[in-house]
Amino acid sequence: MDRTNGKHGVPPATAGGRLLLVSNRLPVTAVVDAAGVRVEPSTGGLATGLRGPHQRSESLWIGWPGDLPKLRARRRAELDEQLAAMRCVPVHLSKTEIRRFYDDISNGVLWPLFHYLLDQLPQDARGWESYRQVNQKFADEVAAHYRPGDLIWIHDYHLMLLPQMLRDRLPAANIGFFLHIPFPSSEVFSVLPWREEILEGLLGADLVGFHTPPYLRHFATSLRRVLGVDVDVDRVLREGREVRLGVFPMGIDASGWENRGQDPEVQRRAEEIRSEGRGQKLLVGIDRLDYTKGIPRRLLAIERLFETDPELREQVRVVQVTVPSREKAGPYAEFRKRIDELVGRINSTYGTPGWVPIHSLHRSLSEEEVAALYRAADVMLVTPLRDGMNLVSKEFVATRTDRDGVLVLSEFAGAASELGEALQVNPYDVEHMAARIRQALLMPAMERRSRMRALRLRVMSHDADRWSQSFLDAMLRIRREMHARETGPAEDAFHAAARLREQAQLLLILDYDGTLMPFADTPDAAQPDEELVELLAELAARKGTRVHVVSGRSRQSMERWLGHLPIGLHTEHGLWSRLRPEEPWTLLRPVQPRLKDKVRPIFEHFTSTTRGSFIEEKTASIAWHYRLATGEFTGDNDFGEQQAKELRLLLAELLSNEPMQVISGAKVVEVRPMGVNKGTVAPLLLADAGTAARVVAIGDDRTDEDLFMALPPSALCMRVGDGPSVATYRLADPQEVRTFLRGLLSPSAVEKEAAAV
Repeated sequence: MDRTNGKHGVPPATAGGRLLLVSNRLPVTAVVDAAGVRVEPSTGGLATGLRGPHQRSESLWIGWPGDLPKLRARRRAELDEQLAAMRCVPVHLSKTEIRRFYDDISNGVLWPLFHYLLDQLPQDARGWESYRQVNQKFADEVAAHYRPGDLIWIHDYHLMLLPQMLRDRLPAANIGFFLHIPFPSSEVFSVLPWREEILEGLLGADLVGFHTPPYLRHFATSLRRVLGVDVDVDRVLREGREVRLGVFPMGIDASGWENRGQDPEVQRRAEEIRSEGRGQKLLVGIDRLDYTKGIPRRLLAIERLFETDPELREQVRVVQVTVPSREKAGPYAEFRKRIDELVGRINSTYGTPGWVPIHSLHRSLSEEEVAALYRAADVMLVTPLRDGMNLVSKEFVATRTDRDGVLVLSEFAGAASELGEALQVNPYDVEHMAARIRQALLMPAMERRSRMRALRLRVMSHDADRWSQSFLDAMLRIRREMHARETGPAEDAFHAAARLREQAQLLLILDYDGTLMPFADTPDAAQPDEELVELLAELAARKGTRVHVVSGRSRQSMERWLGHLPIGLHTEHGLWSRLRPEEPWTLLRPVQPRLKDKVRPIFEHFTSTTRGSFIEEKTASIAWHYRLATGEFTGDNDFGEQQAKELRLLLAELLSNEPMQVISGAKVVEVRPMGVNKGTVAPLLLADAGTAARVVAIGDDRTDEDLFMALPPSALCMRVGDGPSVATYRLADPQEVRTFLRGLLSPSAVEKEAAAV
């Protein structure tokens, strides 16, 4: 496994500042007893996933230290000193705050609703003001420890207001947020009384991360339907900032679980567990005591299995471990009682003097005990009704170094999108689940090992280090984009033209639509006027000047319109390139036509339901234009925008595992191969022009930002129109672009007027 940026590398968070990790709970547990106060490391997915970045960098972890008794000043100072040695900053909460913020809202409302269990919602939800106040407490603590250049990474549903609270206080801070539970569909999310405040709180981040593409899509749909905010596939323009959305499936400490699986003592205990069954097949379930885990329905499926397959009785035994959780809460106590009653009923119905079908353990197990159960299991049952990821499934796979065992996994667990070789089940379909368990028990050894090999390859390569690294890498890319080419107050672009005239060598890289030419209703109507053709010819004739047009249009159109000029042409966003008229066109990336075939029917459907829209096909990409689009019967001119939003969201999910990218231009949605963008041609143009050339690039939309970012910091980049950009200057429209370009040949009217003043 490549660990270049992982365990053995320099953590990216140290690049320019510290990492401030913020979560509801600290990764340690404070223990107070007669011997004094001590701090012990905690277990769990979040603590494990972030342990590496926290240990390897100059980071601080800010969070609640847990429910502690009232401590005297000396004991409190002793606790804070131990936490400080571990670079942990406590946010102390009162019992009332814990009850209202943690129990009533976080776990009483947000947890069940985000897991689609609306029947678990209280009739009268109270405590939102405490939720807001606790988020503000966290904001106070983070702001008190923040230093310019730090990267702030906030975690989970307890702190969804915190990003915007910090944005208000630290406008220039780099803030990331990751949601560890599902984000529900917009219909379910809209049930929340505080839906607007939560969405606005999350939009304070620079990057909002989710486990799976559907969670991202649900969030994007909620933004559009609740706040009316337009989402451009993976980014949102908010108060002049660009908020990025990303998918980062969480991994586990894969090597740690693999090592436990190979530990001789663990293997010995696993053999003992198997021998206790005297040749019986072993089914294992290990879950936190929570109504989202689907334990009752799993037990009903096992009951159905014994009912319909009597030959399996006394041939199978089940070990169900439920780890205590929130037992003081009424619903959880009732839930445990329900499980105990089901286990008792099944055991009394099918048990014999020599066979107990289900062994139920209600306690916490050590990691070694868990690993032994994983190793002993013939079938691992992971069947939650809904789960953000579910790391138990991945732990089981990592532990099975013998390449054996079968994973039965709920299709509603986030891990299902990664672990396709598991036997996936609908946990609401008891009959189907029983059939799947039977299939797992009878699966041939060759198939078991084939499936497990594939599962292990994915789990071992996508571990917790890779998860945290990928998120932090994305944050640092955003930081670089935000701070790329920072200059002081923007200098007037037309005055820059005077300095550029003095340059002996110039490299001009120009977009076409929206930059050199105003947008046209149809592609063929955008052919260049005589004025533009003459201007490009004069620029190309200037001594020491190379002119290149980099466009999203087809090479046939660009060749027909500008092919006779002594300039470079680069089309389809960098797929085709031709440096000079006498040189042949070069295809810079391979083409996979099947991916266009996958998208075409969707575009055809939207075209048939959106009057005035049409499809444009290029070599490797396909585009849907809606500049003239209206509602079929209403004549609504906003209908095209609404359709484009729906199309982008649909394509984002459809192509989530394909090497294709959805991009938005001016009244166009285009699907192109991943890795093909205008930045692709930058190395060719720079090498051709030489190191002495002064580089000037002008473009008007997101596709041109790829080009700007691929150029050296010394390049002079100009953005046409509104929108976030890394460009140094901004021009209003194509007419100003032409005025600027003429200024490279001779003083413009704008320069003369400024000089006169």
